[in-house]
Amino acid sequence: MKKNILLVLILTSTKIIAQIPEDAIRYSWFPQNGTARSLASGAAMGSTGGDLTSIFVNPAGIGFYKTGEATITPGFLLNNTKATYRDGGQYTNKKNIFSFGPSGVVLGFKNNSGYDNRTNALAIAITQNASFNNIVHYKGLNNYSSFSETFANEFAALNKKGFSIDDVLNKNSVAPYTAAPALYTFLVDIDTSNGIQKIKAAPEYILGAGQALQQEFTKRTKGGLYEFAISFAGNNNDKLLWGATIGVPIVNYESNTLVKENDTSSNKTNHFNSFIYNDNFKTTGAGFNVKVGLIYKPKEYIRLGIALHSPSYMGLTDRRQVNLHTELENPVKNFDVNSNIFTNDQKGQSRYTQLSPWKALISAAYVFREVEDVTRQRGFVSADLEYVNHSGTRFNSDQQTPTDDERTYYKQLNAVIKNIYKGSFNARLGGELKFNTFMIRLGGGFYGNPYKDAPSKANKITASGGLGYRNKGFFIDLTYVHLITKDFDVPYRIENAQNTYAVLKQQRGNIMGTIGVKF
Repeated sequence: MKKNILLVLILTSTKIIAQIPEDAIRYSWFPQNGTARSLASGAAMGSTGGDLTSIFVNPAGIGFYKTGEATITPGFLLNNTKATYRDGGQYTNKKNIFSFGPSGVVLGFKNNSGYDNRTNALAIAITQNASFNNIVHYKGLNNYSSFSETFANEFAALNKKGFSIDDVLNKNSVAPYTAAPALYTFLVDIDTSNGIQKIKAAPEYILGAGQALQQEFTKRTKGGLYEFAISFAGNNNDKLLWGATIGVPIVNYESNTLVKENDTSSNKTNHFNSFIYNDNFKTTGAGFNVKVGLIYKPKEYIRLGIALHSPSYMGLTDRRQVNLHTELENPVKNFDVNSNIFTNDQKGQSRYTQLSPWKALISAAYVFREVEDVTRQRGFVSADLEYVNHSGTRFNSDQQTPTDDERTYYKQLNAVIKNIYKGSFNARLGGELKFNTFMIRLGGGFYGNPYKDAPSKANKITASGGLGYRNKGFFIDLTYVHLITKDFDVPYRIENAQNTYAVLKQQRGNIMGTIGVKF
């Protein structure tokens, strides 16, 4: 794992801004959501079409509609996350939540160009692309680093730039969520015991004596990434289909991070006993993107698809509030502080723009008994291959004339993102068999590692299956998708030190149902 990537950003800016490299992956690394029919077939809908999911994958698939359709897709997520940290045991956390997939309306109509074999379709839909509802908890013993050292290193860098303790502790602090609370509670202070001035975190006295710290991390997240979209598609004699979508992504993300450290020794004169750091964070905002695609049928039973998704340009606002409780020894003193005193008695706020990664997709499908009367079709097999440019995420100030500090910060943040992430391939495969009015579907997907240098395995695997019923313009589908995510979590980073991390394994069950009617 690349070292110091977050600290580089902190040490080169005199204005501590909330964005960190991990924010980049949040809005790009997640499985494709869809209707129950789509998900049961592995979400491989790049060339199949005829499903509302197409508006978010390959809008050319909307061109298969020649009549109207209304669809709603409610769902329920079953979360189970296991975390292992420094041989401290495995911790399991469960959190279940309601969700939803593509829901909306499609209108198919004849083209007014005078050609009977040309049709058009208009679709409007909303979906939840990703759910952030989760709990990650782990703890263990650490004898070489402390979370609080990040605050000490930060203040040391600020001090070299001429910032005194009083400068950092004022009502317009440059470090209201980190160094300022640590200095206020004496979790970080200036040590002159050896005649040499050194900025030091209190837990370093424990580590210097060869003792270990008991560390505990808990992160609760909620919210989601949603998208409202409108799509227009054309169909030329069921041979060549094209489509375009304008999407409006909507971000609502909240997190609460709780960090605890305790002295594990029996020594009551080593300055430090414990601290509890509570960080409440929220991101909201919206943006826009464009998706375009084509589907070509070289033969009646073969469909080939290609689609390109532009980056989403989003205007986002972060709001943050931190509480810190520190207990010291020799003498025994307890301190509490809220970050509001460093932000003029209000929750801190930061506005910025984010450009998400672009995507490209190719797809192929084989349709059994491909005929114009879709009721006579007997099924399909479909496969998607998708490339996501995770390293393409970019952050920038929302100000027309950003300050020098903002320019420096975002330039280095974007360089770090480019350095630690890479483009990855996602593959999806699935199919459907139709028995009169009933259908059986199976599928799966693989979402590749987005990190250039990962300390442990990182990927997502889906396996899905479902049933469908269609009769006289009414349809209902039911699907179960099982998602296994392998990832890791780096709770903090320290300059010139080996960074510790937790290995994460999440299993998520997604029960999705779609109800619709054709008109």
